[in-house]
Amino acid sequence: MRHIVAIAVFLCLSATASEADQITLKNGDRLTGTIVKSDAKTLLLKTDFAGDVNLQWDAVTSIVSTQTLHLTLQDGQTIVGIVTTSDGKFEVATRQTGPVVATKESVVGVRDDAEQKAYDDQIDRLRHPHLTDFWSGLLDTGLSVTRGNSESLSYSLSGKAARVTERDKISVYTTAIYTNSTVNDINSTTAHAIRGGVRGDLNVSDRVFVFGFTDFEYDQFQDLDLRNVIGGGLGYHVIKTKTTILDLFAGGDFDQDFFGAIAATATTPARPAITRKSGEIDVGETFNAKVNNRTTLTEQFSLYPNVSDTGAYRFQFDTTAATKLKNWLSWQVTYSDRYLSNPLPGFKKNDLLLSTGVRLTFGKGVF
Repeated sequence: MRHIVAIAVFLCLSATASEADQITLKNGDRLTGTIVKSDAKTLLLKTDFAGDVNLQWDAVTSIVSTQTLHLTLQDGQTIVGIVTTSDGKFEVATRQTGPVVATKESVVGVRDDAEQKAYDDQIDRLRHPHLTDFWSGLLDTGLSVTRGNSESLSYSLSGKAARVTERDKISVYTTAIYTNSTVNDINSTTAHAIRGGVRGDLNVSDRVFVFGFTDFEYDQFQDLDLRNVIGGGLGYHVIKTKTTILDLFAGGDFDQDFFGAIAATATTPARPAITRKSGEIDVGETFNAKVNNRTTLTEQFSLYPNVSDTGAYRFQFDTTAATKLKNWLSWQVTYSDRYLSNPLPGFKKNDLLLSTGVRLTFGKGVF
């Protein structure tokens, strides 16, 4: 009876081993389990007794599978079937074309059916993303408060969200600035501006892209009720790497400026509301760089020569340096300049902003 039980146990173990994938290593060790995936650096083997085991791909000399595996080759071809190894080469028994031989050096990926399906789904999502996919963003804040003989409150709030794919990029952005002070019980607001917009970039090749945008702006101390700019043009990726992006662009836009009426004072006469409408040329550049593992630098400059009022122009310059404190938290310093060559009488040409504060981020977008 004992002999019968021993034989039964041996047969069960043998059957289990025969139904498992087998890996042979350079040192002669053999491991059995289920091959899950490999990226040509490590191979993941799921075993019954040791759990998930990561093996160095260079140490693998032989694969014998009992399940269908998907082997991706350097030339992009994928071969599917039961894998065995002979003379250092993988032999794949495919259903359509029969045995196919591949060298180990030519294999850049190995996946079981479940991993291949997940990989195909991810590739399909990258090629045909939904509008809600791949969004990332940031929120920059700056705050200053004083209390005592004088009271003041100053804050800046800037937000940006972007959806980036290999084919296109959609950006939504806004900035708000507000400063209020009280001295000798006299309250006054010294800065109040809101800016924002939407921009879309579409790659027509690896280097060339087209873009369209609409910007909105309000500035109490330029007496600007609304500036609305709609435009677009053509751009070129001068530098496009994982750590540095430099784009040049040029195009045109239509600018509408609505300035509010001003009531008469003891020193100035009343002025009615003024509306300016003009065409502009739009030229500029954007620069994004990852200085090191913690610090990033972003910068954009846009120049708008006025073609309706020759000689007039405006420009926008924005730059931010951010140092990561945590994956989602950074410290940022921002400098912005808005210049208008022909402001209304009594108003200055420049509006400058220098602020510092924390940055909150989500996603993995590049800004």
